[in-house]
Amino acid sequence: MKAAIFRGIGKPLTIEDIDIAQPEAHEVLIKVAASGLCHSELHVFDGSLPMPSPGVFGHEAAGIVEAVGSQVKDFAPGDHVISCLSMYCGHCKECLTGHMSICLNLNKLLRDPTLPPVLSKNGEPLHQGWGLAGFAEKMLVHEHGIVKIDKDIPLDLAALLGCGVTTGLGAVLNAAKVPVGSTVAVIGCGGVGINCIQGARLAGATRIIAIDRVPSKLASALKFGATDVIDASKENCVEKVMELTNGGVDYSFEVIGKKESSEQCFNMLAPGGTATLVGVIPVGTTIELMGISFLFERKIQGTMLGGNRFPIDLPNYLKLYKMGQLNLDDLVTEHIRLEDINEGYEKMKTGEGMRRIIIFD
Repeated sequence: MKAAIFRGIGKPLTIEDIDIAQPEAHEVLIKVAASGLCHSELHVFDGSLPMPSPGVFGHEAAGIVEAVGSQVKDFAPGDHVISCLSMYCGHCKECLTGHMSICLNLNKLLRDPTLPPVLSKNGEPLHQGWGLAGFAEKMLVHEHGIVKIDKDIPLDLAALLGCGVTTGLGAVLNAAKVPVGSTVAVIGCGGVGINCIQGARLAGATRIIAIDRVPSKLASALKFGATDVIDASKENCVEKVMELTNGGVDYSFEVIGKKESSEQCFNMLAPGGTATLVGVIPVGTTIELMGISFLFERKIQGTMLGGNRFPIDLPNYLKLYKMGQLNLDDLVTEHIRLEDINEGYEKMKTGEGMRRIIIFD
């Protein structure tokens, strides 16, 4: 099968023919239909999020089940599924208390090392990025890494829920638990930030302030539910938020993963407010906050993939899509081929557009 191979920091991905194993006990073999380009991979490719190479990455994918292992009971060939980073063991304290996205027992889901590797080329193992490897024509994943969906959902749109949509909505609805009537600010209006905005709208926030440096993203933010926009390239976003809200927002979200914007996210809070850091901050980066600010019961927290419980959340989000309450169609900027993946990531670096989706034959 064809796959996009990561062969080292700063190197372009190469399209190569590789081998994939057959499913063992709890594994599911999936023919990939669509796979989204997410910013998280850029952190891998530029070295700010260290990962092994050579390997296959890609985690925002949807497809059709081709074969299942002997112990798989909930999936069958022909099922439509979405993959998700939030694999879970189902037995640890985190899983049993509803915090599946921070399961610490993922080693229990790994293939037995005495078995053939999941991915290989000429007999040499390839790293299976995120335990998924969606930048390939097929994926072989543990059954706790996918969820079954209705067959009437377009698979290119379904793929979006594997990361971007679920992280953005979950940050608001699961992690921050934004109540009706709140004021919200979102720093970064890309594929995840836009879904924070959608989440705030679904939660009943009465003021949703979108902050970005790209005019087209601010225009999109208004379409997805923002009530106000701030061009951070022209205005001090903290001062502007304070002005618009007469003292700060109840909830703020940083969806870029940078030191400066993370600090701004906290500093634009009203007393009693909560800042949620959604973006992946590079390893080794620290953020600095004034200690006196905490005296007024301001809080800051992180979230892993929006604190999702993906077997429950993803089907519910798709119900909202069918009801016309969740906009997925306008998230897709462009459909591309696997061979266009490097060009797609170069376009992502410009900041234009939401999501580019690889479509497989």
